[in-house]
Amino acid sequence: MLYSKPLAQLIEELQKLPGIGPKSAQRLAYHLIKQPAPEVAKLAKALTDAKEKIRFCSRCSNLTALDPCELCANPARDPAVICVVSEPKDLVAVERTREYRGQYHVLQGLISPMDGIGPEQLKVKELLARLPGETVKEVILAIPPSIEGEATSLYLGRLIKPLGVRVTRIAFGLPVGGDLEYADEMTLVKALEGRREI
Repeated sequence: MLYSKPLAQLIEELQKLPGIGPKSAQRLAYHLIKQPAPEVAKLAKALTDAKEKIRFCSRCSNLTALDPCELCANPARDPAVICVVSEPKDLVAVERTREYRGQYHVLQGLISPMDGIGPEQLKVKELLARLPGETVKEVILAIPPSIEGEATSLYLGRLIKPLGVRVTRIAFGLPVGGDLEYADEMTLVKALEGRREI
């Protein structure tokens, strides 16, 4: 046995995190073991607190500790425009531009039949429920230009257009297959400015 049981178990659990392979998990485990007990306890508490307190915003489906979230509760946000993103990290990427002032809706994924993900597994019903009751004039689809993103955008466009709401998509200043999370602020600003009708 290469590791003692507790260390092996820690490495095994760390490997379950996205982007963490065996070597990275081993490095992280050794780093954590070397830390003072109070530091490790702070990390454990932060993980537990996040898991216990974070939930979906009842309005936009973003991850939040408050309901509604800070963005939905902000009266300065324009309720006539909703920017639809696939994941919370994409919302953060758009917010970093400091250019967008509307509301958001987080789908919590993309349509992907190969992975068994259909519209029913996403927050599509919640988005559609927001449109008739609110003064929404435009829905911006800020969805990655991947195969799954294209399928999701086309699906949403077909559902939203008959409701009399303008549907636009951010311009493709982003590489095909790229994620909003990795785009710089200027690229996202240009993509928002260059959005087009679907």
